[in-house]
Amino acid sequence: MAATPTPPSAPPKPTWDPRGTPPGPRPWLRPTIRIRLTLLYGGMFLIAGIVLLSIIYLLAAEALDKGSALPFKLLSGSFRPTSSTCSSLTGRTFENHEEFNAALQTCMDYQRRLALDGLLRRSLLALLGLSVAAFAFGYAMAGRVLSPLGRITRTARRVVGSDLSRRIELDGPDDELKELADTFDEMLDRLDRAFDAQRRFVANASHELRTPLAINRTLLEVQLSDPEASPELAQLGKTLLATNERSEQLVEGLLLLARSENELVDRKPVNLAEVASQAMEQVREEARGKGVELREGLRPAVVPGNGVLLERVALNLVQNAVRYNTSDGWVEVVTERWDRVATLVVSNTGPVVPAYELDNIFEPFRRLRTERTRSDKGVGLGLSIVRSVARAHGGYVSAEPREGGGLVMRVTLPV
Repeated sequence: MAATPTPPSAPPKPTWDPRGTPPGPRPWLRPTIRIRLTLLYGGMFLIAGIVLLSIIYLLAAEALDKGSALPFKLLSGSFRPTSSTCSSLTGRTFENHEEFNAALQTCMDYQRRLALDGLLRRSLLALLGLSVAAFAFGYAMAGRVLSPLGRITRTARRVVGSDLSRRIELDGPDDELKELADTFDEMLDRLDRAFDAQRRFVANASHELRTPLAINRTLLEVQLSDPEASPELAQLGKTLLATNERSEQLVEGLLLLARSENELVDRKPVNLAEVASQAMEQVREEARGKGVELREGLRPAVVPGNGVLLERVALNLVQNAVRYNTSDGWVEVVTERWDRVATLVVSNTGPVVPAYELDNIFEPFRRLRTERTRSDKGVGLGLSIVRSVARAHGGYVSAEPREGGGLVMRVTLPV
């Protein structure tokens, strides 16, 4: 019975939003175009208001200065104050008319200051209220002006490789935004035609490439079943049959890689623990033949996706871990769910892998310390398919060298 490993430590939380939102500041703190246009509109109104208020204040002060001279002077007689505004005239006794005239001038200067202060205070309050209204109005108008850009953005987010039928079809005046939307629609038309041509090519290539290989395999198997075939002919047939099998694997890998390049639209709940268990069952005989121990720590981890593609991911990782291993080594498969992501981790013993060579193993036909080299362990597309399928599910795959030799392959998918 397979040994039960100790629970793995929690993987580092990804710095990206697994549901597709790129990392960054909070939405209300982002310097969006709408916020910047609002600040521009409101700032221009505020500056214009300050300039206008300054001009009005200076003109009012100049007008009051010109009218500050006494229009009359008291030469003789008595007076009676009609207001208590000027304390210099109320409750006082003047010895002569010159003292009264001076007090009257002081009162008029005081009234001028009161008028200017009241004008300034009321103008600032009015400017503050209008500025708030201007910023709110600018925010609303900016949103209205930029609404076509929002439609373009939402359409671009909904458009995926297998669903290019959406169009913006922006109505309205023939301005720059409509020109941008029409250009985007034309680009989607060209992409739709290109992807449709790619799908037709994959379908045709699948038929045209598989059929002759299947015929060759049948002919070789028939020839090998002939009991009168010479040993040399039987050996040649086995060699050709192995070459034909390798070509079939290469074609299958290329077709699967082409199909998995596009993001998935139709998704169903898939338990990573189940697909990992099925992958381990398929390689159990091969692992037993190489003396490799299979360990598992499978916990439920349901993700939305394509079950066939995810099973191929698990199978490719486990097969690589078994084939690129050492005698009496082990392979450990763990599935976990952490917060908003699920992980499939495949660890194995094996030769020491330099960290600087890890990027190459995800490229098609590339292997460790080799480039486009032949190998009886595969066709060089397994990890390329794993990366492509992970991206199609909105996730990613990473590789880390293991202490003592071997690798730790981690597939992270959003739930």
